[in-house]
Amino acid sequence: MAQALPNGRFAVSTWSLHRMLGAVYPYSPDPEKSSGRKEPYGPGAACLIELPRQLAERGIHRIEVCSFHLPSLERGYLADLGRAMEASGVFCQTLLLEDGDPGHRDNAERDAAWMAGWIERAVSLGAQNMRVIAGKQPPTEENLSRALKHLRWLADEAEGSGVRIVVENWFDLLPSPEQMNWLLDGLEGRVGLNGDLGNWAAPEKYAGLADIMRRAELCHAKADYNASGLDAADYSRCLEACSDAAYAGPFTLIYDSPFFRDEWEGILLQRSFIEEFQETNKHALA
Repeated sequence: MAQALPNGRFAVSTWSLHRMLGAVYPYSPDPEKSSGRKEPYGPGAACLIELPRQLAERGIHRIEVCSFHLPSLERGYLADLGRAMEASGVFCQTLLLEDGDPGHRDNAERDAAWMAGWIERAVSLGAQNMRVIAGKQPPTEENLSRALKHLRWLADEAEGSGVRIVVENWFDLLPSPEQMNWLLDGLEGRVGLNGDLGNWAAPEKYAGLADIMRRAELCHAKADYNASGLDAADYSRCLEACSDAAYAGPFTLIYDSPFFRDEWEGILLQRSFIEEFQETNKHALA
């Protein structure tokens, strides 16, 4: 059996509640993309600072915060949000940076420097990890090597901060275990892996997840939905892949579907599904 994790095994990303939160703040290293408040999902019904309490009320004590959900980057606001988490007994597992490309031929240095500027903000939030994008370019040797160089530098910048840099099997640079493992090997443990169950396409993704999840420290447990609801067959196979890889870390519940009007319903359904999978497969996910 897996040892109990402090603050439990489930987290929620603010992305799972993006309709409830409404507004986004698209921070970017590209000055032409960075902008103020936008409301692509409407004005929202809750503020970010209210989420720790809402999570705790539902028995979830880990949170991941998307950078574009922060209404302010001022130290005072970040400290207030960190105190709201602490008061609710909610642990800030990860700050998720949602832009930047350290593998870009022209902008890698600029983007890596922008990412490094968020380390202090992650510290202010009390975040244990900061997820960055490894790269958005095609997985050529040149692009992979460039990303590796700048991720090593970013790990150096985070040294001593208490914040661990992690990457994800996401975007064009990392389309399969081959590139993912090459990058992690080159990083020599200085950068961790957040494995995402929904970023690669079936049917190849199941074997791919079983490969990379052995190295994962975190997991975005995203479920797919169809006209009937949660795709139980797909989700089970993803969890089986985690079991095959002996993954024992936390599961971040990623709900990204309009199937439920109330996003909490989708989030809690996914938690129940994983709990039932664990109960049925006593030696799985251990």
